[in-house]
Amino acid sequence: MRATDLPRQNDEFFTSPKLETQNYFLLCEHPSVYTLGKSGKKEHVLMSDEELEQNGIAFFNTNRGGDITFHGLQQIVGYPILDLENFYTDIGKYLRNLEEVIIQTIAEYGIKGERSKGETGVWIEPDLPGKERKICAIGVRCSRWITMHGFALNVNTDLSYFNNIIPCGIVNKQVTSIEKELGAKINYNEVKLKIYKNFEKVFDVAMV
Repeated sequence: MRATDLPRQNDEFFTSPKLETQNYFLLCEHPSVYTLGKSGKKEHVLMSDEELEQNGIAFFNTNRGGDITFHGLQQIVGYPILDLENFYTDIGKYLRNLEEVIIQTIAEYGIKGERSKGETGVWIEPDLPGKERKICAIGVRCSRWITMHGFALNVNTDLSYFNNIIPCGIVNKQVTSIEKELGAKINYNEVKLKIYKNFEKVFDVAMV
């Protein structure tokens, strides 16, 4: 699916004097891979290159923000490719809106997602020491107001992969999934559809 060319304003498409651009929103599922953001540290990967190869886990340096994270099966990875000049030129607001999409999505499963002060992503019980757990990681890049990279929501993800890294470079905090929170596997494609719906609502766009 892709978003329509421009966001709506007063039920009409907002037009710009510059060249109109198309905006895309991609959701996908990756094979097992660790990715390191430009501000991250390789030592946050607790496996050697040989161990990574033996376990069939890829590793890539990326130019997104953030530190180390894991992508794997039954995790929804979202890549919004938006021209923020057609929305708002505010990276902070963009990050908060991405978080809001996920917060509204997991709320439909009875899970209360929250923000953690000074940390991006969506958390559960972020203010309870020892119980803080991240359910969705976010790392983005923006060049000339075009967004890249995005978020990773754990649905039925095998969380054991996170034991081999210091997720997002944050120590003593857990990683969780919708499955772990509810104690049952969730329909993966159903979650994707809910994300699309909530993305439309939060960003005021229509998928075509």
